[in-house]
Amino acid sequence: MRLFLLLSFFGLASCVTKTPPSEHKIPMPGKQLAFTRSKGNCLACHVIEDGESPGNFGPPLKAIQKKFKSKQQLRQQIWNATQFNPNTSMPPFGRNKILTEQEIDKVVDYIWQLP
Repeated sequence: MRLFLLLSFFGLASCVTKTPPSEHKIPMPGKQLAFTRSKGNCLACHVIEDGESPGNFGPPLKAIQKKFKSKQQLRQQIWNATQFNPNTSMPPFGRNKILTEQEIDKVVDYIWQLP
């Protein structure tokens, strides 16, 4: 009887196929920067898809390609928004070295692809 149970167990175990892990969308590095309080902190002022407790001071970050002609224009806005509006409350992330060049590029890539 034990032999039968043992063989049955191994027989069933060999029939079980491993299911592939569910494909979770891996967050983009730019998203992590945008959501991190000590870095981009975009959620402090902007509504962003999947963001928790967003602010509503700035415009929602969606369909950004309709608002900016190019990624470069968006990058300039993030680098130093005061060049376009001296009274803006948006910090100059690049000029004030809040984000590095590479971090700004990642945030731009993330924001640019938002639906």
